[in-house]
Amino acid sequence: MRPKKTRLVKSEPGERCFKPLCKPLGKIESAVLSLDEFEAVRLADFEGLKQDKAAKRMRISRPTFSRIVNSAHKKISDALVNIKAIRIKGGCCKILNER
Repeated sequence: MRPKKTRLVKSEPGERCFKPLCKPLGKIESAVLSLDEFEAVRLADFEGLKQDKAAKRMRISRPTFSRIVNSAHKKISDALVNIKAIRIKGGCCKILNER
């Protein structure tokens, strides 16, 4: 497998864990999103960018962006349907810190 290209992320998320109120964190499974998955969802869903423009912002190809955002959507939907926490960590990213 070839090494992953470093992806650009605008800034780190303010929170690193989101959990349902119905269960304590110690008794709940987690879905783990990488920083690049978080950034892909932010660009595509929150900012409403088309995949080609979002991919350029992250300095990756459009097919790679598509795979990242699809993976993130699957993890988020798993967490919502199966009542899991969502943790954000890891990924091969360079953080720009432009708040």
